[in-house]
Order: sequence, then structure tokens, then C-alpha cells
Amino acid sequence: MRLLALDYGVARTGVAISDETGSIARPLTVVARAGTVAGLETVRELVASEGVSRVVVGLPVSLDGGEHGQAREVRSFVARLRREIDVPVVLYDERFTTAIARQRGGSGPLDARAAAQILEDYLSAT
Repeated sequence: MRLLALDYGVARTGVAISDETGSIARPLTVVARAGTVAGLETVRELVASEGVSRVVVGLPVSLDGGEHGQAREVRSFVARLRREIDVPVVLYDERFTTAIARQRGGSGPLDARAAAQILEDYLSAT
């Protein structure tokens, strides 16, 4: 089972992918303006070309567990994405993922590394 993770941002969305066994995550790319028609098409193409069976999207939750403006934007994006692709899309708490990705360092864009952290956390929890 191959999974794709998205760290959604209005300008840039980090993308990560798991291996075929669904146990290892790695940064893949960054999609510019993923919420636009062209951006959604790029995500749809990635899902198809990579043989993805589930998409995990990071949900920005505050420390107290509440949601704020960015969470509403993510939920809106997810609603549009669900209309565009034929695989399940799940939301997953992304607290601290960018900070952890920054601390870990590594190659590739920070947004993609943060998406890989979301996917690692999701794979560990499921």
C-alpha cells in the first residue's frame, strides 16, 4: 500500500511518498499553489503515477487541540481534492512536523521534508 502525504500551504504544498509496503516515508516534491485547478491536477497526476492508495493531509491543530483559520483552509482544500481523486483522503494532526523536519535537516525542500514527517507519524500511529 503506497501512501502520499501533503503538507498543504496556499503557496507551496510539500509532498512525500511511502514505499510500497507503507512503512518508510521520503520527501518527494513541492506542488506550487495546490489548491488551484493546475495544482489539483498535479496532485491527481502524482496519485496516479505513483500508484497511491491513500492520501494523508496534515491538519494544523493548535496546542490545545483546537482548529483555526489555516485548518479551515486545509479542510476546504481536502474537500476539493476528494472530488478530484478516487482514493481515500484522510486528515492527520501535523503539530510540530515542520519544526521536526527543520531540526532533522536533510536534502530536499523543507515543505517536502515536513510532509515526510507527517507521513512517518501517520504510519507509526496506524
